[in-house]
Amino acid sequence: MNVTIPFKESIIPYLDDLDPVAAAIGAVNCIHIDDIQKTGYNTDHRGFRESVKPHLKKHHKKALILGTGGSSKAVNYALQELGISAMYVSRNTADGILTYAALDKAVLDECPLIINCTPVGMYPNVLEAPLIPYQYLSPHHFCYDLVYNPEETVFLQKAKAHGAKTMGGLSMLHAQAECAWEIWNNQEEED
Repeated sequence: MNVTIPFKESIIPYLDDLDPVAAAIGAVNCIHIDDIQKTGYNTDHRGFRESVKPHLKKHHKKALILGTGGSSKAVNYALQELGISAMYVSRNTADGILTYAALDKAVLDECPLIINCTPVGMYPNVLEAPLIPYQYLSPHHFCYDLVYNPEETVFLQKAKAHGAKTMGGLSMLHAQAECAWEIWNNQEEED
């Protein structure tokens, strides 16, 4: 079965085993159930990595990850695999995490890759968008939204209006689903 927000982290105590990647990420979005045990996997990291990789440019060395849930952890893991450092952004103050209020031109200039890992803007709340200073976006930026319904969120529309390259989450959804299919059919997950 697949697991989605907001259960990707809270499902872990109910599983018998975790794939090493899911354990490293700290979130599960895919479960394989057989006669003996329930094993948790994370296919989000691979889905994100494979969908974003062809669109990255040399200057995409640092990213902002909007949100701190299970999806954001998978995205951070994928970014690490790609050699991209990242900072989390949240509504709540915590060590090592920026708040939306702390985002300014300097931060956005430093982080040309911005990934929305929150459900903000997802159907039925399609008129909402993460509260970032869109006026500081430029053609130098690449904004990726994990939301896939609608295909083009307000976040992406606002980013595109400032010249940023944009991408929605549908290709990530497809890529992670292919990984899940491999797991459910007892084929070895590839890294």
